[in-house]
Amino acid sequence: MTAKATAAIVGSGSTPYYFRGESAPQTIYELIGKAVHAAAADAGIGLNDIDGLVFFAFGFDTGLLIEQLGLKNVVFAHCVSGFGSGMAGMFDLAAMGVETGRAKNVVCIGATQQVGRRVGQALGNFAATPDNVFHRIAGLGGPGQALALSARRHMHRYGTRREAFAEVVMASRAAAATRETAFRRKPLSLDEYMAAPMLADPLCKFDFCLETDGALAFVVNAVDRAADRPHRPVWIKAVAQVADPAWGRAFFWLNQTDDAFVSAGAEAVAQRLYARAGLGPQDIDVALLYDHFSPLVIMQLEDYGFCPRGEGGAFVESGAIRAGGTIPVNPHGGHLSEAYVVGVTHVREAVEQLRGTAVNQVAGATTALITGGPAPVPMTGAILSSER
Repeated sequence: MTAKATAAIVGSGSTPYYFRGESAPQTIYELIGKAVHAAAADAGIGLNDIDGLVFFAFGFDTGLLIEQLGLKNVVFAHCVSGFGSGMAGMFDLAAMGVETGRAKNVVCIGATQQVGRRVGQALGNFAATPDNVFHRIAGLGGPGQALALSARRHMHRYGTRREAFAEVVMASRAAAATRETAFRRKPLSLDEYMAAPMLADPLCKFDFCLETDGALAFVVNAVDRAADRPHRPVWIKAVAQVADPAWGRAFFWLNQTDDAFVSAGAEAVAQRLYARAGLGPQDIDVALLYDHFSPLVIMQLEDYGFCPRGEGGAFVESGAIRAGGTIPVNPHGGHLSEAYVVGVTHVREAVEQLRGTAVNQVAGATTALITGGPAPVPMTGAILSSER
């Protein structure tokens, strides 16, 4: 039985997207402030109406946010752990806040600014400890180098081809071509993909997401307030947060089981999410899959049940993830072609799709899946809907 939603996204705001470091001299708190102002205006509320803040572990401080924005009425403030994997989990906390009456207008925030330190070098930025020093010894300085091991294992175990990775990238470029906010709008051919420099075999430079700056914010209301907003509510149908020990500390943790190592770590999230929503993969109209590396799109399609385990490569090569395909994926261009702001650009696209205002609108879309990044647990996912 389909669950009735009790909370909705009623406001969406964003800064422009900047290539890494080019948002300076603005600070990350300035970027967040601009996104929050935009989201509040979109929801038809003032800053003093905001009484809740929710974000995920990506370096923000609640006190600084409150001081920067001059918020006077915050009574609910929480953070989801897990870096990008916790992104979708923000909406679980926000929904609980408004459902229980702890707060009325909760703002969910996501932002990144790569000035001085690059997200793409994250493993090398971590202090060396007994549990991660192997990364240094093995030369795994960034997430892409670590993920290359899983990608190669998926190819070995299931016969997945580089052509499948290429199709993920080319599909994202085709979607980004019409989106003015996208950085990579030029169509990409298979020959161009195959000729690109290899960064971490089997991944070439096009398999890596963009490195960008920006901030986005979203206002969440309970049912009794959502109908009074300027735009159609986008209902939070279900959210799941799952910590699976088989996945552990993400794809760069090398003590995973063999089955986990060739996945995106989201199978348990998918099962819980579908059960909570009373829906299945066949009910999803558009999928916003965290795509910081192209092979993870293939693995998530398998984890979330859009195709059987091991068949993700053939599935994408069939054209299934393009506009008009079995399940359109990232019709805004995603992290690979539009911008990378730790997953929250996907939320913006989901809201636009379900409001019916998206640049590359999926005809008749009423449900959207959003996935948190395959990163440290808890892994999270959300299903949004235009219908309560």
